[in-house]
Formats: sequence, C-alpha cells, structure tokens
Amino acid sequence: MTPPARAAVLLAAGLAGAAGAADRPLVIAHRGASGYLPEHTLAAKALAVGMGADAVEQDLVLSRDGVPVVSHDVQIDTVTDVAGRFPARARADGRFYAIDFTVAELRQLAVNERIVLKSGQPAFPGRYPAGPSPLRIVTFEEELRFIRGLSKSAGRAIGIYPELKQPKWHREQGRDLAAAVLPLLTAYGYATEDAPCHVQCFEFDELRRVRGDLGYRGRLVYLFGAEPKEPTLEEVARVADGIGPSIKAVVAAGPDGAAQVTDLVRRAHALGLVVHPYTARADELPPWAKTIDDVHRRVLVEAGADGLFTDFPDLTAAFVRRK
Repeated sequence: MTPPARAAVLLAAGLAGAAGAADRPLVIAHRGASGYLPEHTLAAKALAVGMGADAVEQDLVLSRDGVPVVSHDVQIDTVTDVAGRFPARARADGRFYAIDFTVAELRQLAVNERIVLKSGQPAFPGRYPAGPSPLRIVTFEEELRFIRGLSKSAGRAIGIYPELKQPKWHREQGRDLAAAVLPLLTAYGYATEDAPCHVQCFEFDELRRVRGDLGYRGRLVYLFGAEPKEPTLEEVARVADGIGPSIKAVVAAGPDGAAQVTDLVRRAHALGLVVHPYTARADELPPWAKTIDDVHRRVLVEAGADGLFTDFPDLTAAFVRRK
C-alpha cells in the first residue's frame, strides 16, 4: 500500500469517529470558510478546519495543460485579477477561462473576494475586502497534500468533497475532467466506499459514466437545485450514494412565507441515500429564516439532513455541537 493510500485508510477510520456520521450531521465547508476569506484558497480551507469543519469542498476545473485546479467556475474573472494581468486572453464572450491558461500562468493570478461581473462590486459586501489578495489558485493535488497535512496537525480526519464542474463543457473543449481527477483520488487513497471523500456533480450522466465506464468505487453525490423529474431518486440510488439538493428543495417557503419541510430527505433515506443540502449563509438567509440557526434547525433537525454545506463553518459546527 502506498503512503497516500495508507494515510487515507487512517483518515477514513478517523472520519467515522471524528465526523460522527452516525451520531451527528457533517459540517461541510463550502469552498472553505468562504464567509471569511476568498473562496477555495488554502487559507480558507485551513480556517474552516480550525473552525471545526468535518470536510472541505473542492470545485475542480482543468487548466490548459490538463491539470485539475480548484476554482468554482470554468471562468476565473470573478475571483481573480486575470483581466488586468492577461487582458488579451479573453474569449469572444469577454470572459476568461481557466482552461485557456497553464498552471504556471494561473499561479500568477491574485485571488480576490468574488465580485458580480456586471457591476464589479463584491457579491457579499460584508465579507473579505474587495481587491487582489496575497492568495493564489492551487492545483487539486496541492490541496490533497494540504488536507492530509491539516488532518495530521489537527489530530482528526478531514474529509474532502470534490465537485466535477461542467464535465460536458470540458469534453466540448476536448478535455476529460473526470479522467484527470480520478487517478489523483486513487493515488491518494480516495477511491473506495469507506474513504473520507464524496465526489459530486450536477450532471447525472457523468456520475453514471464515473461509476460505470471509469469504474470509480468511491462515494458519489448527485447535485440539483429543485428536485428534477429525471432522473428519479430511484435512478439516482442505483448509481450514487447521496444527493446534494438546494436548501430550497428541503425546506420550502409556503404561501405565507413560513418554512415548510418537504419529504425529500425522508424519501432519499428510504432509498439509502444520504442528503447534504447547500448552502447555509448567515448573510443570505432564506425568506423563512431570521438567523442562520433557523436554517440549521429546519434543515438538520426538522428535515433530518445528514450534513450541510456552509459558508460559515464555525456557526454550523457550534449549532451541531449544541444539538
């Protein structure tokens, strides 16, 4: 067994106790502690672990040289200073795409707090100040090594939660995102069903391909906003291990604006699927919530979800500890 594989076995064993999957919901840091630091930076991941997150998310796209890098969108102009550093590299639509830059070029970019492209203003004005930071884009492998180090220094297992971003679009660009990501998961010991890893994607056909054609045996999660008519939950359960719905699919707003817990979690559990909704934000609450703890209580206690993506892992972890 390779050193990465041995480490992952130990992490898996630790995750069962540290994350308390059978005893309490998972606290999943959405892009790291993104309520406090620019998303998907190593600083945001380290802060999330320090705040008590059980797992941290990695959104994955490919660079020009075929390397998986951690960034939420295939475009990078809302989270970096790419337009100022490489102004001539925009596509016809005026956007800048990670796949048009080598890893060496991406490393030159400063990561900033997310902005709204049309206005140039921060998407969340109360968060980390706007403008370039000393933080940088990292490769998926760099983050895997970083998480392994954090698990050791924190004395507990930290799970990973990678997302395959727009794999169909990547194939249209002549690249195979999953084929580049899965060997890294295997090399670092994340390719079995007991590994502390969930691979997620919004494209069900891609999950079916990852499970069938590519033979991945680790845990898969199907993402969606509103519950789709196709695939059905029964079809999802034949391929995946869980679902990642929008919070709106778990707790809806009734005609009077009051919270209404749906039966989605109950139906998913009946099929053996775990449910990890997204995203709890203290600064962007659903209409039925007055505080982020209202979100926690409705989703985790009343609906019974198995975990929750959160921009504020300290607040979510504190609620889970109390309840």
